[in-house]
Amino acid sequence: MIEAVLDASAVLADLLNEPGGEAARIAAPRAAISAVNFAEVITKLIDRGMPAKDARVLAETAAYQVVVADQAQATLVGLMHEKTRRTGVSLGDRFCLALAHETGLPAVTADRRWKTLDLGIEIDLIR
Repeated sequence: MIEAVLDASAVLADLLNEPGGEAARIAAPRAAISAVNFAEVITKLIDRGMPAKDARVLAETAAYQVVVADQAQATLVGLMHEKTRRTGVSLGDRFCLALAHETGLPAVTADRRWKTLDLGIEIDLIR
């Protein structure tokens, strides 16, 4: 049973043993991540110098359930832009938030800016 939705920052903290990574690792067996954020994880690993093949393997070995983004989620992401455009919340961030909203589960992140959002979504910080 899924109990939380993780964003890319939480997954990266886990995979790269960064501060807060242990909290994300503990949540892993009961956590989901949007397919959009999964792509973001691979992208960030490559940006940090990891070969693409290794980034893919590392991301795929994580225990998180990857959830496909659909039209309803994409619509919610687009609509969230009005409330988040001045906060620095990215498109990928909004996919995490939309999945959390759809499931009624907390969004887990390392991004402290999310605590300032007023979207009716519980935000859990890992650091």
